[in-house]
Amino acid sequence: MKLTTLLLTFLLAATAAFAQAKTSPTLPVVGEKYDGTYEGMVKDQHVILVLKTKGGNFEGSLKEGEKTYQLSEGTFTDGTLSLGFDKDVKLVGKLQGDKIVGDLTVGTEKSPVELKTVVPAAAATAATPVTPAASNFNPNGDWEAVADANGQPFPFLLTLKVDGEKVSGGSSSQLGEGTIKEGTWKDGKLTFQIEGTNGTIAMSATVIDGKLAGEFDYAGQLQGKWVAVRKQ
Repeated sequence: MKLTTLLLTFLLAATAAFAQAKTSPTLPVVGEKYDGTYEGMVKDQHVILVLKTKGGNFEGSLKEGEKTYQLSEGTFTDGTLSLGFDKDVKLVGKLQGDKIVGDLTVGTEKSPVELKTVVPAAAATAATPVTPAASNFNPNGDWEAVADANGQPFPFLLTLKVDGEKVSGGSSSQLGEGTIKEGTWKDGKLTFQIEGTNGTIAMSATVIDGKLAGEFDYAGQLQGKWVAVRKQ
């Protein structure tokens, strides 16, 4: 908890305008598609849902604690998403903003669940190659981002100032501010450090479908993924 608090203190900034409901990247929904990676807690278990739609069918998996279940069936009817995993696991819920809210049943035990999108499905593929389009992309400007630290999504505003291959700027939200140092933008890859009063976070990202998606490392003790969409 102490590491998470430190991360929040300097990743997120002092402006109330960036409440979580406004800064989280919009869930990629196309028709009946719920493509994305979702995370949340069920009792004391960390739950990760990876969901894709392909040709009108659902694919994916659900991890609860140390157990992983493969998606075997899925339907979307009257606004309700119903997913079956292996034999005895079922998730039923509705889309509310960037969350899936409903119930998770494992065997005979049914529990309420709220899963929030953290990294879009496309961004979860770390091996995605850099395309010429990504190389020519300019990330200069303001980005609405969310970082995943120990399963907790934390929104923040990222301001990038790009001058050739050099990147400067800062991060801000309602809990703190940070300054970008040693930032570079080269061959479609963004790397930088955010320096604040409690330490330094190393961050990296590539461009996927117009979004920035990558990973962060806080002093080698706390790692996670982050994703950002350009502020409109």
